[in-house]
Amino acid sequence: MNKNGSLTCVGTGITLAGQITKLSESYLQAADKVYGILPDFMSEDWLKSVNPNYKSLQYLYAEGKSRRQTYREMAAEVVNEVKQGAKVVLALYGHPGIFACVGHFAIQDLKSEGYPARMLPGVSADACLYADLGIDPGTYGCQNYETSQFLFGGIQPNVGAHLILWQISLAGEHTLKTFKTSKENLQATVRILNKYYPLEHEVIIYEAPFLPIQEARIEKFPLERLPEIELNSISTMVIPPLTELKLDQTALDEFGLNITDFGQESK
Repeated sequence: MNKNGSLTCVGTGITLAGQITKLSESYLQAADKVYGILPDFMSEDWLKSVNPNYKSLQYLYAEGKSRRQTYREMAAEVVNEVKQGAKVVLALYGHPGIFACVGHFAIQDLKSEGYPARMLPGVSADACLYADLGIDPGTYGCQNYETSQFLFGGIQPNVGAHLILWQISLAGEHTLKTFKTSKENLQATVRILNKYYPLEHEVIIYEAPFLPIQEARIEKFPLERLPEIELNSISTMVIPPLTELKLDQTALDEFGLNITDFGQESK
């Protein structure tokens, strides 16, 4: 094997061409080979303009085929190119390590065999979400879950913080062979969330814009209407806090503090 090969995983950001870092773009320009998993042909055309030695890995997706298999095949193609001695860049939409396992797989495989492999950060969908919705995660806190992970895990949310559910369009979908959930699964999602939030509690579907001329999708509606809302692969559901942050006197005792020190009354 030719140990001269290397891999760098970069994020292209969410909005086309405008959110990639200078460092990531320099790696793209210098690469012998660029692989990409990008959301549309415009993103791919832009990447080809940066480096014509580009190949999309989207062809490995197929309806009815397990995405686990697809991701492993994508990683294997990238790894094989590195082993041939190429300086490879894997370009991924958004952040290369957030809801994107291919880069992680490839880096792990290559590092285990002594090849240089690294990941550079990129602008992710959550960064856009915080900006577009005006949320500071440091104010109330944020909980982030892949939707089915949250639903299947019986996780009890902190209703005093934001709850962000990624891939809501795949809620309850466990086969990894289809790209859309069912209305029945969304109804079940509402029933589970209704254990913690009233049906009339306002939630938000958010979609970051691909193009600078586009606006973010910010659609607000009562929780009970979720099954009738149009969802896309990039849809994220945000559930704002139901209650205010509550201080715990037992915890405050550890610091020699009292709830009244924060202007709150003990109940």
